[in-house]
Amino acid sequence: MSNRIPDTNIIMTGMPGSGKSTVGVLLAKRLGLGFVDTDLLIQQHAGCTLQDIVDNQGYQALRAVEEDVLLRLNVEQQVISTGGSAVYSEKAMKHLKGNGVVVFLDIPLDVVIKRIGDYSLRGISRRPDQSLEELFEERFELYSRHADITVSGVGRDQDEVCEAVVEALETRLASR
Repeated sequence: MSNRIPDTNIIMTGMPGSGKSTVGVLLAKRLGLGFVDTDLLIQQHAGCTLQDIVDNQGYQALRAVEEDVLLRLNVEQQVISTGGSAVYSEKAMKHLKGNGVVVFLDIPLDVVIKRIGDYSLRGISRRPDQSLEELFEERFELYSRHADITVSGVGRDQDEVCEAVVEALETRLASR
């Protein structure tokens, strides 16, 4: 893949703080692809921040807007950084996978906590009574189920994670 651009999208999934946007931009530059951050598309569509949606309309409203935005997304040769809750929508994930490879950036809970700090300010789609630990466990199963490729972020900086994604994509392409 180092010398050819994939003819598909690369969809980044994972918990907030996993590096979807940062690694996604690095990956897009490395592979000569475009970059789409669906959290920004959601904010543009809704006319407010993700946290405003959660605070004023609830986490289900954020998931509904996210699903709508993802189902309308029709792009090619893009690295797509999804919001952490994209995996709750089977329809949206099926749509994304229809023209892409789903990459799960896997980091442990303690790293999520270290990276995101006060998660109440992050516009995270979760039930009001749900702890971050419960959310992590619930989403881990969904990320794993939807992933075509899983890349661990443990002990790696953003450039190393990017390189690991490229290697995993090359291996996937070679096996086709």
